[in-house]
Amino acid sequence: MTGVRPAGPVDPPGAEPMVLARGLTKRFGDFLAVDGLDFSIGRGESYGFLGPNGAGKTSTMRMIACMSPATSGTLRVLGMDPATEGPAIRGRIGLVPQEDTLDLELTVLDNLMIYGRYFDLPRKVIRERAERLLDFAQLTERAHDKVEPLSGGMKRRLTIARSLISEPDLLILDEPTTGLDPQARHLLWDRLYRLKSEGVTLVITTHYMDEAEQLCDRLAVMDHARFAAEGTPRELIDRWSTREVLELRFGPDRQEAAAGLLEGLAERTEVLPDRLLLYTNDGDAALTEAHRRGAVPVSALVRRSSLEDVFLRLTGRTLAD
Repeated sequence: MTGVRPAGPVDPPGAEPMVLARGLTKRFGDFLAVDGLDFSIGRGESYGFLGPNGAGKTSTMRMIACMSPATSGTLRVLGMDPATEGPAIRGRIGLVPQEDTLDLELTVLDNLMIYGRYFDLPRKVIRERAERLLDFAQLTERAHDKVEPLSGGMKRRLTIARSLISEPDLLILDEPTTGLDPQARHLLWDRLYRLKSEGVTLVITTHYMDEAEQLCDRLAVMDHARFAAEGTPRELIDRWSTREVLELRFGPDRQEAAAGLLEGLAERTEVLPDRLLLYTNDGDAALTEAHRRGAVPVSALVRRSSLEDVFLRLTGRTLAD
């Protein structure tokens, strides 16, 4: 246990949401960054914003975190109005920004101790919480080491630990695992899953579809400042894709010609620069038929549909674009 929040169920039906937005809009001059979003986030829920860079995810998060005022629309965070009650809201939320803002010349422990003072907490309370959080972040053995030489994954875990020193009701994470290697990402996922199991409400932006599937109860797919779709990962896949996907590679500049041979074989076909994606409920049968039609690929893979397929269907591009 981190000591952040005792385990417990989410709020019962009808309870006030942790975040409520209606027509939420953000402009920077003539540029429309967020275009009339409607959403709500319940207590104890893990809610994600999925999309490529520039989709409006970070602008939305900054409004929720009371770091940037909404241009128009309604926004309530913890039942309060960020426009008039920003300090009170900021005192009850934790924020993990895209870039770590740790003091590299201080020790791991001192980063937590000094940050706790911003919330006017007694030194004894900060020390007790810091020790629990170091254990939670698996950094106890590095408590008295300076931050600068730590690995990227350790710095990210420390940033999350620091954001929890005030025992926030809501934790906002903006691209929490960008730049981390797979092992560090999976360890961070485990830490975040533990927080969720303790009842902490998480709001996450990411452009990693596997991260969204692992961490989010519900998510919104964003593109060009708007929601393209919203739901649980499973609901989105069931609604916008097929049970299986057949990936075929035909070599350089042969995808279009192969697509002509395979016309009508699948419910939907996506022609990408390096491969064809055939959306079907029986990938093996589709592969057999492709061979029968004389379309023999260099390689073939049958897999289950993912959120990346949903994003491709909704926006016409992959998450990596």
